[in-house]
Amino acid sequence: MSDPGLRRLYEDPSTTVRSGEERARRQAAMLVAALRAAGRPARVVDIGCGDGASTDIARSVCRAAPGVEARILGVDWSLQAAGRARALGLPVACGGFDGPGLPLGDGSVDAVVMGEIIEHLVDTDAALLEARRVLAPGGTLLLSTPNLAAWYNRALLVLGIQPLFTEVSIRGIHGRPGTEVVGHLHVFTRRALVGLLAACGFEDIALSGAPYHDVPRLFRPLDRLACAVPGLASILLATARKPG
Repeated sequence: MSDPGLRRLYEDPSTTVRSGEERARRQAAMLVAALRAAGRPARVVDIGCGDGASTDIARSVCRAAPGVEARILGVDWSLQAAGRARALGLPVACGGFDGPGLPLGDGSVDAVVMGEIIEHLVDTDAALLEARRVLAPGGTLLLSTPNLAAWYNRALLVLGIQPLFTEVSIRGIHGRPGTEVVGHLHVFTRRALVGLLAACGFEDIALSGAPYHDVPRLFRPLDRLACAVPGLASILLATARKPG
């Protein structure tokens, strides 16, 4: 993320750095399941933690889960976001996938969380390989990202409208609903995400769905129903394992 325009976007306090409580809670539940299977105190890093809202949810859910003990570190590239996360009492390090990489040793964590971050990255392959590097053998990657093939995006494309979650500019919105620039550089379908994770050396890849917090209230019941079919869901939730 060395591009000056992206740096300005993410350091702007008005830029949204959170992506919905329900998505965060579903991902936290998946984290608990992964840590419970490990059966020991776990080291977790939340890369792209933003203002810490999702990280704080994960910390609370883990603390409330019997038999789960986790130390969670947040990492973010944005100085203003990291400052807001620290204000929640979260341990946060500034860093990213560029340059020297994450400020973590090889095989040093049991789980990597990448919630709504991969779509913002220039080099998705390098990011996933870096996440794989810091994972211990058998460790779990938990990743979420908007779904290009969400049920409403299919309808928008038929009508010739730019799908949600996609952007052609970091300075304004063109051709799609919404008013907020969020800096998405890559968008994924279920098939594409599975293929990328496998190509980066992950195995036991599983996907589920989560709703999108900005869907109009009238359509929220339908959006939740779509979660039963990950390929149609608003948000793709993936778990994958580094080979042991």
